[in-house]
Amino acid sequence: MEPISIQPWGPEHSPEQLTSLLHRAYATLAAQGWNFTAANQSVEVTRQRIAQGQTWVAQRAGEWVGTVQVRGPKPADENYLLDPAPALYTQAGTAILSQLAVHPDCRGQGLAERLMDAAEAWAKAQGFQRVALDTALPAQALRARYQRRGYVEQGQLQWTGKTYASVLMCKALNDKEAA
Repeated sequence: MEPISIQPWGPEHSPEQLTSLLHRAYATLAAQGWNFTAANQSVEVTRQRIAQGQTWVAQRAGEWVGTVQVRGPKPADENYLLDPAPALYTQAGTAILSQLAVHPDCRGQGLAERLMDAAEAWAKAQGFQRVALDTALPAQALRARYQRRGYVEQGQLQWTGKTYASVLMCKALNDKEAA
């Protein structure tokens, strides 16, 4: 089996190909009734998200098999989805992780961990003190994955139009912040 490489987004990459990967990776969550944005987002939404931060893509034998995106805090007046951004997402020093996706054929191989390592390392190198994310409250396996990595639940919210409640989670990137 060919090795999987992870690389930062570049001009040679295709938003259409990334959107297709997101749709495949999130299909299992959509089948459970959870309408994550990445399950059916348009190529234009993919382009907007790419422009807002740093994206990584994982490839094996020329096929895209994983991705993750991370960005800095949102301005207080910027919406997230259709709602005002939660305070955690607007705090200085906070990076926001999103669109973690692994192709179904590559799950269970540690790729999600490698992608999160890349995103967290980038955030730390940029001087961010913490990484925040949100996920579906009923998605126990996803929440457990993040908790194993040191993410702590920070509250719950209901995004407009989502079929599930979400949980906000945050991880300190240095010992001083964790204390």
